[in-house]
Amino acid sequence: MRPDLPYLAGGVVLGGFLLGNAALAPDADPVRALDVVLVLIMAAALALSRRYPVPALIVVTAAMLGLHVRVHAGVSAAFAVLAMVYLAAWRGHRVAAALTSLVFLTGFLTYDITVAPDGRPGQQTVERTTLLLGWFVAANVAGLVARARRAYLEQVEQRALDAERTREEVARRRAGEERLRIARDLHDSLTHSISVIKVQAGIAVHLARKRGEEPPPALLAIQEAGGAAMRELRETLEVLRSPSELSRAGLERVEELAERTRAAGVPVELTVTGGPADLPVEVDQAGYRVVQEALTNIARHAGPARAEVHLDYAPALLTVSVVDDGEARPEQPVTPGVGLRGMRERVTGLGGTLRTAHRDGGGFSVRATFPLDGAA
Repeated sequence: MRPDLPYLAGGVVLGGFLLGNAALAPDADPVRALDVVLVLIMAAALALSRRYPVPALIVVTAAMLGLHVRVHAGVSAAFAVLAMVYLAAWRGHRVAAALTSLVFLTGFLTYDITVAPDGRPGQQTVERTTLLLGWFVAANVAGLVARARRAYLEQVEQRALDAERTREEVARRRAGEERLRIARDLHDSLTHSISVIKVQAGIAVHLARKRGEEPPPALLAIQEAGGAAMRELRETLEVLRSPSELSRAGLERVEELAERTRAAGVPVELTVTGGPADLPVEVDQAGYRVVQEALTNIARHAGPARAEVHLDYAPALLTVSVVDDGEARPEQPVTPGVGLRGMRERVTGLGGTLRTAHRDGGGFSVRATFPLDGAA
């Protein structure tokens, strides 16, 4: 109903003006009940003109012609018709607007000639008719101009949207091409190197067992880590080639990650508090990557050390903590490498926080928190 309120208000204002003008004009006839009904019909038609412009135009024209004939309202009877002609032309009903203008002008002039004393139009009638003719031409032209301007603005807006869509498509295509290039480079370089490591480790294990010897734990860890690296690299390449498919590596595989780290010679204790919830995919992956990077850094830099991994699932927060008791000391500055920077980017990109620091008693701690109510 709200979009119709301006039209209803316009009808009420015009109706009040017409009744007041007919009551106060010295040459007008007395206003009777039927005249009030005609004004009310005009106001109701104006109120519905937004939804039914052509029927409202016809009703308003007929009602105002009737009012002019009954009370001799003069040019004031044309105001409502002019408003409807403009609206109809603006809405694209050019023929209806032009024909209605012609009908009203013809009826207006015919009545004025009929009531003239000598049956011929006087100077006042000619002046009023000329004035109304100019007004109706202006109303039709103004409606057409307004419609053309609206069409032009819509066309400009559509062109802007098309240009924006084109830019987005070009950006997506370039991003896709870059992902494919990275995938090819990774496949041509890392896949070959990891495959060689895995194959050589497998051959060494096989030869040791063939000689009746037990393969060293470090060799078994290399073989298992090579296989895990190949699986994760394949998943990464699949994501790069098909970005709609996300990697399956998540926190449900932390135990497997801990086993591989133990096989590499680093004792790992895994603690989980709270019930694992349905995490957002991005948070699940980022939490896994934080644990993976932290354990990798412990195996590479901490020396003889043991690691503790703690996953805390809260209703609105996920906390991932990895600490070790390695060789790092508080007086040593933290020098963030590529791994720590990538870890921080993953966490902060999801609205979380990452804290990395030396422990007072020796060792290093990594603590990441992820909000679960509105993670990006």
